[in-house]
Amino acid sequence: MPSPALAPAAGDRWALFLDIDGTLLEHHKDPTGVVVDDELRTLLSNLDRQLGGAVAVISGRSLASIDTLFQPMVLRAGGLFGIELRLSPDEPAVAAEEPPALAALADRAEAELGRAPNIVIERKGPVLAIHTGPHPQSLDHITRLAKAALPGLPDGYRVVEGNVGVELLPAAALKGDAVYRFMTVEPFKGRRPIFIGDDVPDEHAFESVHALGGISVKVGRPEQATAALHALADVAAVRAWLGDPQFPLLDKLVRREVTEAAEEAAR
Repeated sequence: MPSPALAPAAGDRWALFLDIDGTLLEHHKDPTGVVVDDELRTLLSNLDRQLGGAVAVISGRSLASIDTLFQPMVLRAGGLFGIELRLSPDEPAVAAEEPPALAALADRAEAELGRAPNIVIERKGPVLAIHTGPHPQSLDHITRLAKAALPGLPDGYRVVEGNVGVELLPAAALKGDAVYRFMTVEPFKGRRPIFIGDDVPDEHAFESVHALGGISVKVGRPEQATAALHALADVAAVRAWLGDPQFPLLDKLVRREVTEAAEEAAR
């Protein structure tokens, strides 16, 4: 049930951090097949104006992919789970490089899996994503293959199993660290953060906004363990909440009951 205890104190100023796929846009088997509608561009422009520029997207997409997706808009953004950061729209997008060991693994994956049904391989510099879509058997198989490849990658690499695929991520790929970095600079500095996301990599950001006195919102999958304290049902609910003239109406969020066991499972 919505919780009236969530009402903010007078004078609160907010900083808004948003995942993209599964949060602002529906998941797509092929990330290059996603299209941003003008309604979403208008929504983000309005939020940016309303919050004095304290709006950023933090995504598994690269900055180059984010720019292509939202053009002609240029957003404050954390790409590749925060490896690539653009703290201000006038900063250039600097692409992170693909390590040789990951490049070799990606070559093998493309040769062995590239023609398999339901599988899309995405090379994102230091991140390798293998998208399976909502196919549990394919996801289990790809997860096992990815974990078996870890010993051949640089120290710190890990396998993250998401809602629609598997990603091999370096140690620096932590969305929560990106939140912390944004919160050290204007116009984010001194505000209360809100983070909205739907997938496993968003859990680190949820924990970071808790540490900063902020609000965490999980999108969809109510059965999934999460550290988030609030919920929205789906992409449509996210857009409706963000577009409310009185944003952020915190009493319209669903309050989640998060146990210690659920928080541990989400890590």
